[in-house]
Amino acid sequence: MPWTRVDLEVATRAPTGRTAAYLGDGPDALLIDPATRTDALDATVADASVGHIAVTHHHPDHVGAVTHYAHETDATVWARRGRTASFEAAAGVAPDRTFAGGTTIPAGDGVTVLDLPGHAPEHVGFETAAGVVSGDTAVAEGSVVVGAPEGDMRAYLTSLRRLHARDPPRLYPGHGPTIADTRTTCARLLDHRLDRERRVRTAVADGASMLDEILDAAYEKDLTGVRDLARATVVAHLEKLAVEGALHWEGERATPADDD
Repeated sequence: MPWTRVDLEVATRAPTGRTAAYLGDGPDALLIDPATRTDALDATVADASVGHIAVTHHHPDHVGAVTHYAHETDATVWARRGRTASFEAAAGVAPDRTFAGGTTIPAGDGVTVLDLPGHAPEHVGFETAAGVVSGDTAVAEGSVVVGAPEGDMRAYLTSLRRLHARDPPRLYPGHGPTIADTRTTCARLLDHRLDRERRVRTAVADGASMLDEILDAAYEKDLTGVRDLARATVVAHLEKLAVEGALHWEGERATPADDD
């Protein structure tokens, strides 16, 4: 099932300044990530048979018009099982049904839900033969913010490896262009995250202990405008390394594991 894409200008920290909404074809089509209402999306929805609405995750730049299009189309609204309260708080509407990884949404020829947590705990993708609508799991250029407290670096790396193994023909991201080479992109993002992890670990081993010290050592570049995002990402790396026993992280101070 091919996806129709509509780029929506919305308040977002993504460099594009836009979030992509996707609409499947055929009867009872699935609308994904209606971030805001626009004339273009109104027209696309009006020309389709929308039977289902879902989001890849609950961040504000992905859910802003869920309520409007749910009322406009009388579609079935879906949310991640166990995350219905946070979905309702973010989207402003209670879901009609829930999904988990492996659930098939009966839209078009069927859409399979993939577990892709990491950027957000409830993050999922939606897979058809055409590829995966992958939200904020991957981008064609740059990298994805995986920031504490919601971001989970261990889960994110697992999600990238899952997509790499499945090797869908395309990834349809929430921001930026369609990704035609899934494995190359996932490998690049994995290498980037593991390189940042090595920098964080080296910084701590070399004596940096406070968060801003580790941040400056791990990035070594101008972070104007994105320092808060980089700081949250470093915390997510520190949390991952602490769980794995590579260092100690107390929420404010890090020390090498061999300081026991």
